Amino acid sequence: MVASAKAGKHVLVEKPMATTVAECEQMIAAAKAGGAKLMVDFHNRWNPPFHLAHGAIRRGEIGQPRLAYCRLSNTTYVPLKMLSWAAKSSSLWFLGSHTIDMVCWLLGEWPQRVYSVYRREVLKKLGVDAPDFYQSILEFPSGAVATVENSWILPESFPTVVESVCELIGTEGRIDIDTHTSDTLRVTKKDGRRYQDVLGAPVVFDRQLGFTIESIRHFADCVIRDRQPLIPPADGLEVTRIACAIEQSAATGQPVTLTR
Repeated sequence: MVASAKAGKHVLVEKPMATTVAECEQMIAAAKAGGAKLMVDFHNRWNPPFHLAHGAIRRGEIGQPRLAYCRLSNTTYVPLKMLSWAAKSSSLWFLGSHTIDMVCWLLGEWPQRVYSVYRREVLKKLGVDAPDFYQSILEFPSGAVATVENSWILPESFPTVVESVCELIGTEGRIDIDTHTSDTLRVTKKDGRRYQDVLGAPVVFDRQLGFTIESIRHFADCVIRDRQPLIPPADGLEVTRIACAIEQSAATGQPVTLTR
């Protein structure tokens, strides 16, 4: 990526931007040196429920956000069957990078301290030496607190491969988001009920739609029209900084204060 950016090639990076802060800084410097556009694909910012919640918070509809809970998890299908490299990653990097970005984007600030715990048991017994889950607490300068949960051990019998839930409580109201079971389309077959994707990347008349596609279209449009992407590279760096602090906290059992 660094070589491409230095050569002036525009780059859309899948999350996470990188797994170290130093690597993120190198990427940002390379893009600046090459005059290239650089964006991390935090596509949930285009996810209608999250986008609408972001607007509602900005309009003050729930007052000042005080407490948030955000869960993004997968069934064991992902680490055991879908990802051949699962043991080299974790639910924190694969899922948590989305969750961290989303809760920080909704609250409009970056945390100043994190505390996290994790466990290794279920997946290790199944042959993949990766953490089962991360449970993390993020404390923000405004006094808001968010709990972020990511796991890879939901049973494969779960109706969807992805579970996504977010709750925000403010001084004057509450927002609840459930995107994995939007309940707009259910298919019941002999082997049970399945919820169909109507938000991520559904195909309508042979055209793929959905928020995971819209983020890519946005970046392509920025390249074509020479505009700056809505997600600055610095946001990708901050998400990596937070994820690294979460790993450190989980490994040491101690809270980590973030320095910028």
